[in-house]
Amino acid sequence: MNFKLKTFNQLTNQELYAILQERTNVFVVEQNCPYPEVDGKDAQSYHLYIEENGEIVAYLRILPPGVSYAELSIGRVLVKKEYRGQRLAHELMVRALQFISDELNETTVKIQAQDYLRNFIIVNITLGTDTS
Repeated sequence: MNFKLKTFNQLTNQELYAILQERTNVFVVEQNCPYPEVDGKDAQSYHLYIEENGEIVAYLRILPPGVSYAELSIGRVLVKKEYRGQRLAHELMVRALQFISDELNETTVKIQAQDYLRNFIIVNITLGTDTS
């Protein structure tokens, strides 16, 4: 499995299409969350994903401060159904937080997630960041 981190302008058309397709499959279709998936924030975001055999199997985006919230934020975290249970979301979050700390020099991260993920974020990802 290959981890990739790209800005919007670094994504190929095929990569962007695959990301949007997987986000739609998970959030709109599977989780029945009827909100605009293409929200105008991708162009300002970093896109961290895991690819296997040309397929997006896990993904998240990192939004700089001021895009969604005053703080930098992480959102659209997903793992394709067939790949769940392999700790891929955990690996993505750890790599995202390392990038945020090491490369972006940010110390505060806002993570908004569905309520059932609260324990995942607090228990598995706490690296000295504020989880409120």
